[in-house]
Amino acid sequence: MLALIDYGAGNLRSVENALRAAGARDVVVTADPEMVSAAERIVLPGVGAFGACMDALTALPDMVETLTDRVVGAGTPFLGICVGMQLMADSGEEHGTHAGLGWIGGTVRRMPDAAGLKIPHMGWNDVTPMRPHPLVVPGEAYFLHSYAFDVADPAALLAVTDHGGPITAAIGRDTMIGVQFHPEKSQAYGLAFLSRFLEWKP
Repeated sequence: MLALIDYGAGNLRSVENALRAAGARDVVVTADPEMVSAAERIVLPGVGAFGACMDALTALPDMVETLTDRVVGAGTPFLGICVGMQLMADSGEEHGTHAGLGWIGGTVRRMPDAAGLKIPHMGWNDVTPMRPHPLVVPGEAYFLHSYAFDVADPAALLAVTDHGGPITAAIGRDTMIGVQFHPEKSQAYGLAFLSRFLEWKP
């Protein structure tokens, strides 16, 4: 069973539909930590501001503790999408400084304003792997964000995209991975990525 976390901050139906299109047979959209405890894979989506998303996740009784136990402790394969990926950081600086889950060292900061660059970073852009990883391959994916994950440990940086310089596109360690792009909006590339996640045996 795959648990898709419902904390009021994600594009749930689109992500659920994309997971099913990629081959997932048993997707449960849930805010119940007991369902998360029983899951074989966990997906945390996220749309909106870092602090508001973290507050919404924390507001679900026992959810953060259960996620940490399952992902960090038990090694359950985990995928964070967009803000769901950003929440894996130590902290985020959107509308003040907010603590994150602290699973992967780093800070989520506003992307730098530069001449000719539009913020938010929106649309199709290249995904360039920084190191070999079974889930991350070169290609084009759909991005929509104004803040980016500044990763503390280069070993956790799996892929970048370019928007006035390298911007984090994917992070990961052990059995967890996070992507800044939206697989559910990335057509063939996104479905192939989700399919690899569904088959991943880290």
